[in-house]
Amino acid sequence: MATFSIALSGLSAASSALDVTSNNIANADTVGFKSSLAEFADVYASGAVNLNTSTGGEGVRPPPPPQQFTQGDINTTSSPLDMAINGNGFFTLNSPSGTVYTRNGQFSEDQNGNVVTSTGQFLQVYPPLANGTFNTGALQNLNLETAQSAPVATSSGTVILNLPSNDTAPAATPFSSTNPDTYSQSTSTTVYDSLGNSYPATFYFTQTATPGAWNVNMTVNGTPVGGAQTLTFSSTGAVTAPAGGGLTFAGFDPTDGAAPMSMSFNFGQTTQYGTQFGVTSIIQNGYTTGQLSTVSVDPSGIVSAVYTNGRSTQLGQLAIANFPNPQGLQQLGDTNWAQTFSSGTVVQGTAGSAGFGSVQSSSLESSNVDLTTELVNMITQQRAFQANAQVITTADQMSQTVIGIATNG
Repeated sequence: MATFSIALSGLSAASSALDVTSNNIANADTVGFKSSLAEFADVYASGAVNLNTSTGGEGVRPPPPPQQFTQGDINTTSSPLDMAINGNGFFTLNSPSGTVYTRNGQFSEDQNGNVVTSTGQFLQVYPPLANGTFNTGALQNLNLETAQSAPVATSSGTVILNLPSNDTAPAATPFSSTNPDTYSQSTSTTVYDSLGNSYPATFYFTQTATPGAWNVNMTVNGTPVGGAQTLTFSSTGAVTAPAGGGLTFAGFDPTDGAAPMSMSFNFGQTTQYGTQFGVTSIIQNGYTTGQLSTVSVDPSGIVSAVYTNGRSTQLGQLAIANFPNPQGLQQLGDTNWAQTFSSGTVVQGTAGSAGFGSVQSSSLESSNVDLTTELVNMITQQRAFQANAQVITTADQMSQTVIGIATNG
């Protein structure tokens, strides 16, 4: 009887559907997991119903279950290397077997500074270019170990302060940084040599006998740098000389082997008003060596290293991939997928651009499995299995009856 084979196909289909459901339920907490849908296709011997037979078909078969690439919930975490894609797209990974793709944004740093998955696959980024953009035609591993910030020697700066117009020239001469009676006001900042070592730098301001004229001296680490230079102010308290307010202090030679230092500071916004001495800001362009402090990722996938010296550097932009038919991707396990003929050729892009979702740092995308739906499916599949089993039981009883009639007859 064809009934047996038809019912067996129903049992097999129900069992396959239960496999899909159980796999979905088992991965309800797997980051970046995408659930599959159990589908069924009827079977006919010739593609059409044969009216001369007692059955309209030959049963059912389960085709490969399609994956459901709907968005999973995004939850925040405490790790800046945890990332989630809100929208379309996949992270690009380099593995020993080639390029693979994932929605699982749980990344960490390996012993060589590479950002990797839990299975050791390398996260891919577009390398940065000197002009501040990224080479979207190339891929490289995101590496944090090489992200060190080299020191920069102080070469220029800006000093904004007010010198009191009612100050008088000091009685003691000549100027000495160690004798407060030889200057009127002073203020300090920190400068850096080419090796990143820091030194205290102090500006000394001395009112001259000429109203509106001030001598400016500078010391670095207690050593005088250059001679006195004059700032001249107008009757409205603005700098008139030198033009633009620029003063250059040269001649400091660090003892650590760093290059000699020559520094230009702009005093153009300094004023001389009839108030107290006050410093608004002193800015200089040098900084010391920086060690990697943390990593930040913006919504467009630009990865930046933040250093202990306050500087930041762009390390790359995440390479986000998409496909014409994501359901055609081949599942590899570990929430990885591979390109297939059915998925179409990969389309590489950047987060936030047309057709690609944005990246959320310190976040992870949860599995998109709906447990309530899966539990209801499990009940339905169980009933389908029981119904097909009952068909086999009924067909068996009918066969036994026929055999009994034939035997007794």
